[in-house]
Amino acid sequence: MSHLFVFGYGYSARRIGEEALRLGWRVSGTRRSAEGVAELEAMGISGHVFGGDAPSPGVGARLATASHVLVSTPPQASGDPVLRHHRPDVVASESLEWIGYLSTTGVYGDREGAWVDESSRPRPETSRSRMRLAAERGWREVATEADVPLQIFRLSGIYGAGRSALDRLRDGTARSIVSPDVVFNRIHVDDIAGAVVAGMRHPRVVGVLNVSDDEPAPPADVYAHAAELMGRAPPPPVPLDEAELSPAARSFYEENKRVRSTRLATELGYALRHPTYREGLASILAAEAESGP
Repeated sequence: MSHLFVFGYGYSARRIGEEALRLGWRVSGTRRSAEGVAELEAMGISGHVFGGDAPSPGVGARLATASHVLVSTPPQASGDPVLRHHRPDVVASESLEWIGYLSTTGVYGDREGAWVDESSRPRPETSRSRMRLAAERGWREVATEADVPLQIFRLSGIYGAGRSALDRLRDGTARSIVSPDVVFNRIHVDDIAGAVVAGMRHPRVVGVLNVSDDEPAPPADVYAHAAELMGRAPPPPVPLDEAELSPAARSFYEENKRVRSTRLATELGYALRHPTYREGLASILAAEAESGP
């Protein structure tokens, strides 16, 4: 039986794990607290506490039986916590067939609206993106040492049930921030899961795989469409210069690029379930209506 071990069983990883369980795989993973591990155990998933500050007891033994390892844990200023504490365990696993790393399209930096794809050279401009690129390099070294295929999934802005423009309109936190000529790509969490599972099924397709939708768009367009779907007025526009944003959030709005997921379609043969935010938001509303109040 295939066994997926996930470092950092969070929002995106949960959907990936659900797909693996549906396929009959064994799934294990880490959470930052005992309460989080209890949630995993309730879903039939073997869990381990890993906060990134020290090795996690039992992870080494679990990795020894893992056929697939997915890293969804974000890097820290001191480096990738998984590499720091569990690199020897990953390298020593004789059952390992595949490594996946969830990264970000932020590593491409600002391109003044130009298109990038997997052949584009990274030009990270923020500390967060520089840390991601350093972690990518670290996992390349591990994959080479362990002689295991590595797929690096560079994700655009993640949204899905509970984390979308629909939810921010409902809770009153939606802000239609306007910055001239700034567009973003997005990706529905279901397509992250679909892309990663496709990658595990095609391990020979190694290296970088962008995971982005097909229509980069300004944030105001997304909120306007979400508001229309809900029968509400869109939030009023707020110029970027007047928006009270953290430095990290502001840097996100100051990067302008359009992302193509070329290899996702041509080499993995994966077709997006939600090619634009329109299909993605409609699917969230449809699922909510189906599940009822």
